Parts: sequence; C-alpha cells; structure tokens
Amino acid sequence: MNTFKRPEQIDLLPHMGKWLLLASAVALLAGTASAFFLLALDWATATRLAHRWLIWLLPLAGFAVGWLYLRFGRQVEAGNNLLIDEIHDPKQVIPLRMAPLVLGGTVVSHLFGASVGREGTAVQMGGALADQLTRLFRLRHEDRRIILMAGISAGFASVFGTPLAGAIFGLEVLAIGRLRYDAILPCMVAAIVADQVGLQWGVHHTHYAVPVVPPVALWPLLAMVIAGAVFGLTGKAFADLTHALGGWMKQRIAYAPLRPLLGGVAVASAAWFLGADRYLGLGIPAIVEAFQQPLAPYDFAAKMAFTVASLGSGFKGGEVTPLFYIGATLGNALAPLLNMPLPLLAGIGFVAVFAGAANTPIASTLMAMELFGAEIGVYAATACVVSYLFSGHTGIYRSQRIGHAKHRHAPEGIKLGELPAYRKEQARRDAAERAEH
Repeated sequence: MNTFKRPEQIDLLPHMGKWLLLASAVALLAGTASAFFLLALDWATATRLAHRWLIWLLPLAGFAVGWLYLRFGRQVEAGNNLLIDEIHDPKQVIPLRMAPLVLGGTVVSHLFGASVGREGTAVQMGGALADQLTRLFRLRHEDRRIILMAGISAGFASVFGTPLAGAIFGLEVLAIGRLRYDAILPCMVAAIVADQVGLQWGVHHTHYAVPVVPPVALWPLLAMVIAGAVFGLTGKAFADLTHALGGWMKQRIAYAPLRPLLGGVAVASAAWFLGADRYLGLGIPAIVEAFQQPLAPYDFAAKMAFTVASLGSGFKGGEVTPLFYIGATLGNALAPLLNMPLPLLAGIGFVAVFAGAANTPIASTLMAMELFGAEIGVYAATACVVSYLFSGHTGIYRSQRIGHAKHRHAPEGIKLGELPAYRKEQARRDAAERAEH
C-alpha cells in the first residue's frame, strides 16, 4: 500500500514561521537596547571630553559599580561567558537584571574614562532580553540555546552595524572549530532586523575608508600572512594579560569593589599626568586617524595597557572596540615596514586582531567586507585565518569550548579557561611516566 509522504519543505514552513517571529522579537528588543546604549555612550563620551576633571572620579565610579555587582549582580557577573555556558549547558534563565547592570556599568565606565568597549554590553543585553522569551513562551532547552545565540547575533550586529558578521559571530563564538548551523536562520534574521531597528532609532555608525585595495598578487598575500601572524600574537597577548591581571587582583584583593577602585587610580593618574587621554574610552577618533595618516608606533601598546588595566581590574564594557583600536594602529605602524597602503593594513589589523583574540575568523572577514568593501575579502580572510591560528588556544572568552583543536592537541569540549590546568596536569603525568621508565 502506497503511503503519501509530505515533502520536507512543507514541514519546514511552520519551523521557519516560528523562528522568523521569535528572532524578530529578539531583534526588536536587542536593537532598541543597543540604540539606547549607543546614544548614552555618545553622551557619556561628549561629557567626559568637555569636563576632563571627571577622570579623577573614575576610582569612585569603579567602586560604586563593583559594589552594585557584588550586591545585586553576582549571578550575572560572568557576562559573555555566562551566555556561552548557558548555550552549551542550559540551566536557568538569565536574570533580566544583567541588561540594566551592564548598561549602567558600561556608561559609567565611559563617562569617567575607563578604556573599555561596547560589544560585551550589547551582547549581554541581547542575550538577557532574548532569554526572557524562554519563560514567556516556555521554550525547550534546544530552542533556548538557539534564542540565546540569536540574542548574541542581534546585539553584535546592532552595535557595530554589521549584520552578516553579527549573524556568524553568534554561531562561531561558542566553540573553536565548530559552527552550529541549526541556528543559522534565527541568527541571520535577528542580526539583520536588529541592525535595521537600530538605524530606525537614528543610530549612526562610524565610516572607515579603505580607498585602494591592490590586485591580488604574491607580495600582498605574503604581507598579509606576516601581518596576520603579528596580529594573532597581539590578540593572544591582550587576552592573556587581561586574564592574568584579573586573576592576580582576585587573589590579592578579596573585596571586589576595591579592584576597580585601584585600577581607576592607575588609569586616571596615567592619563592625567602623561596626557594620554587618546587611550581612554572607545578611541574612535584615533581609529579613524589610523586610516588617514601615520601615527605613533607605540599607540597600539599604550591602548592595550590602558584596556588591560581597565578590564583586568573589573570595569564593565567590551573588549572588541579596544581590539579594533589596537589592530588599526598596529596595522598603521606595520604598513611602511611591509610596503603596503596604510589604510589597507589599518583595516586588516582592525579585524584581524579581533579574529585572533575572539577566535572568530569568519565573522571577522565578513566584518571587513561589510565595513571596507567586498574587494578586501581575500586579504582580510588571509590575515584573519593566520591570526586565528597564531593566537593559539587562548582568547578573550574563557568559556569558549574546543570543538576542533587548531593544531596542537586539545580535548574536545574543554573550556579555554580550563585548558592551562589540563595541560599542566598532562605534563606532570608525562614526567611521572618518564621517571618510572
């Protein structure tokens, strides 16, 4: 007896309808939150620039934010790492308080001069707001994973104005060497719609110009390989130093609010007495300059020092825009050494240091093409992939898992933050086995 089987595409329609609606709802929430956040950041930055003395209040601001997180935010203090953990191992809905806490904490950081970014805030707001739909619609664990990924994509896309990069970032950031394609439709829809929502709210994104991209040839490609290796090592250094300082301060300063207080004293004093205000906040004007004219060759190192001090001591914000600053200014310094156009290498550094530090070479390549034009794609991909490889098994997100190791063996599923202890234990066991023989 012949039985009629419906075409698979018919069953796909309700699935698509469900995720188009859910992802659009996530995008509306995340895009609106990001728009408010970006407008608040503009106000905070303009206020700080108009009243330079505000930087001396940075230690008190850090103490206040640290106290608020100690009192009300212990459940959400892990930030982006909490989102990644919940996607891999769903346990409980992320408290809504994550959104206002990280929003307020980041605006305060920028108002008083901490060197932090904005991606972490947008991603955390997007994830926390998206997860509230889990409770509202009683979503299953598997659906909850996808909606959290959509929230990450929506937050990233709307804060940078890069919907394709945002969509892939939500898929790529979870695990090194592995993408989850079951979430590709929700992430794509959430990223595109969230970006449009932000634009409708009047958000304007900075334009960076790479006027000339040379034809693909042997030397430019070799230059991208060399620069990519430098960018990857720089991303690794940034991640390692930030984690090391954070761990060192936690070991020596038990009372959490004191950490940003002391970090604030260091950052404010250095900026005031060294005249180093260009390394505070997002640093967008300096990034734009990196595409236009030669800058001091130490700008990237100075920005790294200020950002490591700010994030490592506990100030709230993101890592990505400081990584853009570090990469663009490092590319600016490398351009004459590699005989490459200055705007081109500034743009490549902009995305490639981020690719290495976040282990997201595909999202970073798409970001380059969205920001600088599709013709930069071959060079951006080359540098981002090399940067990704040279950054090793480290990164700014300690809850990122190993899907497939880059080169040296690493156990599948282990967190980046747990890998050093694992390798130390393996080395101890190997040494014991050699001693026995």
